[in-house]
Amino acid sequence: MEEINLPVEGKETIVPNGKEEKSLNFIEQIVEKDLAEGVNNGRIQTRFPPEPNGYLHIGHVKAICMDFGIAEKYNGVCNLRFDDTNPAKEDTEYVETIERDIRWLGFKWGQIFYASDYFQQLYDLAIMFIKQGKAYVDEQTAEQIAEQKGTPTEPGVASPFRDRPIEENLRLFEAMQRGEIEEGKMVLRAKIDMANPNMHFRDPIMYRIITSHPHHRTGTKWKVYPMYDFAHGQSDYFEGVTHSICTLEFEVHRPLYDYFLDQITGPNFAGLSPYGPDYRPKQREFNRLNITYTVMSKRKMLQLVKEGLVAGWDDPRMPTVCGLRRRGYTPQAIRNFMDKIGYTKVEGMIDQGLLEHTIREDLKETAPRVCAIFDPVKLVITNYEGNGETLVAENIDGHPELGSREMKFSRELWIERGDFLEEADNKFYRLSPDGREVRLKASYIIQATGCEKDADGNITTVYATYDPDSKSGTEGGNRKTKATINWVECNSALDAEVRLYDRLFAVENPSAEEGDFRELLNPDSLKVVTAKVESSLAHAKMQDHFQFLKQGYFVVDDDSKPDHLVFNRTCSLKDNYLK
Repeated sequence: MEEINLPVEGKETIVPNGKEEKSLNFIEQIVEKDLAEGVNNGRIQTRFPPEPNGYLHIGHVKAICMDFGIAEKYNGVCNLRFDDTNPAKEDTEYVETIERDIRWLGFKWGQIFYASDYFQQLYDLAIMFIKQGKAYVDEQTAEQIAEQKGTPTEPGVASPFRDRPIEENLRLFEAMQRGEIEEGKMVLRAKIDMANPNMHFRDPIMYRIITSHPHHRTGTKWKVYPMYDFAHGQSDYFEGVTHSICTLEFEVHRPLYDYFLDQITGPNFAGLSPYGPDYRPKQREFNRLNITYTVMSKRKMLQLVKEGLVAGWDDPRMPTVCGLRRRGYTPQAIRNFMDKIGYTKVEGMIDQGLLEHTIREDLKETAPRVCAIFDPVKLVITNYEGNGETLVAENIDGHPELGSREMKFSRELWIERGDFLEEADNKFYRLSPDGREVRLKASYIIQATGCEKDADGNITTVYATYDPDSKSGTEGGNRKTKATINWVECNSALDAEVRLYDRLFAVENPSAEEGDFRELLNPDSLKVVTAKVESSLAHAKMQDHFQFLKQGYFVVDDDSKPDHLVFNRTCSLKDNYLK
C-alpha cells in the first residue's frame, strides 16, 4: 500500500477568474453521465448503510461525505439504512450514536430504513429461489463449506446436498425459520457455479440461523437472517437507490450484487419496485481511508476498548467520530479533510499530518487566544505598586471584530519556567538578569533582576522591574522587544487539568506490522499536567475551543466542571505537513 499525501482526483484547481473550484471525482463523473443520459429518469438517490455493531470512525465519514454529498450536489436524497442482519453484534445503542454522529457532521438524511424492514420480502425471495431450483439447504459445517470452495485457480467441490429436491429444501428452510433447527447446523446457499473464477459466485450463503440473540427490533420473530450479499442489493432495489456507493473491498462482490438483482428485475418483477421495469441500482466503489499511526479495524478498536487500553470509544486518541469530537476536531475540518484527500480507485495511506493540518487551518481563524502556563514559576515585579489592574486583550491579535477578554494584572504573576535563565547567551531572548527587555503579552515591558532558589537549587521566584510607560495599546507601548512571554496573574489564575494527547501508535502503519498490534501502542500518547490558566476561562463550556499561546489548540473536555476545568489538546501549533 503506497503512501498518498494528496489526492489524485477531486483536487482543487485554479480557474481563470481567480476562484478555486474542485474538479469532479470519478463518482461525480458517473453521476453526471447518468443524468445526461436520463438513467433512472434523472433521479439521484443514495444511501449510507452502516451496520449498528459499533461506533462510526473517520473511515465511515469518507463514505458519509460521498453518499450525502452526491445527494446534496445533485438535488437528490440520501437515506440512512441500518444493515441490521446480525443480531449477535447489534444494539440500539449503536443506532443512536450513528444518528448523533451524522447530525453532528452536519448531514441530513431523507428517511431512516432498516434491512430488517425487508425481512419478510427477502424471505419470500429466498422461497422463490428455492422453488426455481436456484437455492438449496446445506448441512455442512462452515469449515467444510470453506474447504470445498476451492482456490482462485482451482474450482470448488459441489456440496453433497447441492441437488437436494426442491420440496425437501423448502421443508428444511421453513423448519430453520420455525426454530426447529439448531444454530449452525444448516444454511441456505445460492446454487450458481462452483467453478466460477470469482469465488463469491461459488454457491454463496444466503441465510444462516441465529437463535442465541434476539434482534434489537424484531425480537425472536426471525430465526434465519440474510447475509449481506443477498440483503444489500435487494434493499437498495426496494428503496429506489440509484447509486449504491461502496468501498473497494466490495468491488469483487459487485457481480454477485448484479446477479441477485438479475433475478428480481425486469417486467416480470415490476411490482416489486414503484420505480418501473427499467429501474435498477448500480454499485460503484471508491478507495477506503487509511491513516498513519492508527487502526481502522472495528475489531481492533473493540479490543482496545474492552481491554482498557483506551478510555472508551470516545477516547480522544481513537479515530472514531465521537473520539475526534472530544479531541476538538470540528465537523468543518473533517469535511475539509475529505475534500483534500479526494476519491479514487487507488488504495493508499494518508499522512495523519494532513488531518492535523486541516484542524489547524480551521481553528486558527476562530479559536480565541489565551495564556496557559504549564510549568509555572512565580514572577514578582518589585517596583509595581497598588492592588493590580484589569487589562484588555484581543481574542485574536489584529481581529478586533472577534472580541476581547479581560486579563487581571498585578505584582505577582505566573510565567513558564523555561522563559527564564539565570545565565543566558545572546541566542536566548527571554528573561535573564542581564538588562535585556522582554514584553509580557498584552501588558508591560520588564527586565529580570534576579531569582530565588530552594535548598535543591531549583528556582522558585524570579524578580523583575517593569516600565509603567510601556503598556500595550498606549503610545509608549509601541516599543519593540525581541521576545514576548505569556503570563497569568497569581491571585486570579485557575488550575486546570490539561490532557496532552499524541498519536495512538508509535509506528506509521500498525496494521502492516507482524505480531500483536497492541504492543505497538505509543506509551506517550497521553500525558496529564496541571496548568495555570486565565480567569477568563472560568465560564468556558464543553466543546469551546482555544489556542493556548505557544502551546497548541485545546478544547474543553466532557469531564470539565466549573470547579475542575479539563482541557484536551487537539493538536500542537507546529505544522510539519506542508514541509
